[in-house]
Amino acid sequence: MALQEIADRIQDGLQGKSFDGSLKFDCGNNGVIILADGAASTQDRETDCTIAISQDNLVKLLTGKLNPMTGVMMGKLKISGDMATAMKLGKLIG
Repeated sequence: MALQEIADRIQDGLQGKSFDGSLKFDCGNNGVIILADGAASTQDRETDCTIAISQDNLVKLLTGKLNPMTGVMMGKLKISGDMATAMKLGKLIG
């Protein structure tokens, strides 16, 4: 699945939900997905919080196959920046 496809799916999932702050999924060489201003895009920018994660694990995270806390403990994702923003993500994808 291409990063833009993932961003489009996140965008669909954001319909009717509010997300304060900004969040970056940093998939390294594959690119980034930015959640900000109620939208998901692949245009890089500064964000309140960054989650470094592989593209494969991002798909697992968003489809419920990877628990965020388990992912952190197993080193599959690393969170930097504002933890409160990262916690809000759980409500969005939960």
